[in-house]
Amino acid sequence: MDTVTVPVSTLKTRKSQPDGEGSVQVHMDPALKIGTAKVFAVYGKGGIGKSTTSSNLSVAFSKIGKRVLQIGCDPKHDSTFTLTKRLVPTVIDILESVEFHAEELRPEDFVFEGYNGVMCVEAGGPPAGTGCGGYVVGQTVKLLKEHHLLEDTDVVIFDVLGDVVCGGFAAPLQHADRALIVTANDFDSIFAMNRIIGAIQAKSKNYQVRLGGVIANRSDATDQIDRFNDAVGLKTMARFPSLDAIRRSRLKKATLFEMDPTPEVLAVQEEYLRLANALWQGADPMVATPMRDRDIFDLLGFD
Repeated sequence: MDTVTVPVSTLKTRKSQPDGEGSVQVHMDPALKIGTAKVFAVYGKGGIGKSTTSSNLSVAFSKIGKRVLQIGCDPKHDSTFTLTKRLVPTVIDILESVEFHAEELRPEDFVFEGYNGVMCVEAGGPPAGTGCGGYVVGQTVKLLKEHHLLEDTDVVIFDVLGDVVCGGFAAPLQHADRALIVTANDFDSIFAMNRIIGAIQAKSKNYQVRLGGVIANRSDATDQIDRFNDAVGLKTMARFPSLDAIRRSRLKKATLFEMDPTPEVLAVQEEYLRLANALWQGADPMVATPMRDRDIFDLLGFD
């Protein structure tokens, strides 16, 4: 089997404390700890609306007076699209342009200011079929620390690629205080959520990350989510319905806080503000036990 070499200057392995039984994972260099900011990692099934959720949550934090940094962790680098109104260059692209001589970079080369002062970074990803997402995340955090860009930040939000929970894309969990799971009221989203719970549980053995709760998105009803939450020990922290205004906001390259203030839009804005306040004030971490695949099928009514 091919192996991936990860620079030891960014990540270290500790055989004495594997991340999860039967796995070999890279470990974060202690020097790369983010610092005093509250750090949230947003996960969920691909296409479920994590970037829309992350960007609007970032704005909500900024609206309550917090200094926010959002880090997109997806090769298509569109996490901050509605904040900056464009696809900004990725950290990996910028590093490649200077032949990975990071000392030649300035903060304005890879950090971009978005709506309401939210600072935006797109980590990018390795070429398809090569490299490791964990290395990309590590290089991004390293750059931010070297330029002292995390010292005046209150909140950091990692928006992470899909429901892939391999060691690479689970790397943001090594930096996060709380992991938030975005899901819809359907089987596929809940199945992905169950796998993500397992990844968070594995990382929590060696890192401070804990489950922060569930965000129901594009969900007018939550009966399936509620049934799963009751079975594994989770709870829903916020719910966003399936509104055309939410879809149109992305087409307009805008956050929901920039849309016409219809009653529906104002209600969604208020829910994001409520969620931001709840996360900032802090809450006890949730302890959940992932289900076996067969049990999820049985629970949600599949034969």
